Amino acid sequence: MRSIILASKSKVREEILKKNGVECIIKPSNVDEEPVKKSLLGIGATPEIVSKNLAELKANKISQQNQDMLVLGADSVIDIDGELISKPTNREEALNILKKLNGKTHLLISSVCISKNGSMIWNYTDKAFLKMKKFSNDELQIYLNKIPDEALYSYNVYQIEGEGRSLFLKIEGDEDTVMGLPIKKILEYLEASE
Repeated sequence: MRSIILASKSKVREEILKKNGVECIIKPSNVDEEPVKKSLLGIGATPEIVSKNLAELKANKISQQNQDMLVLGADSVIDIDGELISKPTNREEALNILKKLNGKTHLLISSVCISKNGSMIWNYTDKAFLKMKKFSNDELQIYLNKIPDEALYSYNVYQIEGEGRSLFLKIEGDEDTVMGLPIKKILEYLEASE
């Protein structure tokens, strides 16, 4: 299987690719996501559309600089009752997000895009439903205190592969999707395009 460029600094996404035999070169896109989200939400885009657009933007940006290489962009968002939840920028925001998700079911949307020569050539979006247990505010704060800053700001308020699993009563969907990379579909595409 050929190597691809991963337009992300996510260690988890890199590990998923490597575990599945995909050689990847890491070149983070460093796209400023907030203005893009605001603009899309301003015209009534759904969280799914936001996720798809961001994955494509990241892949296209790196793809323009790396001719004839396949570039994989990815984006994951949380959708609770149609509201897009973004990554927290501080611990107070993180606590507020956990309070919103507390005791409820939310949708995690993971979009991936493969681009070549600056244009998208394939994309896929998968979803998982996660039902969070009910916690007191103190319990949520104790959980947050265990999460290092880097993990908290990179991957939203939970990492299913680590401490975050303890938050959930039920997870319906593919675990790789929850971790930000629906790998089965990516592998299918890469194998079919060789």
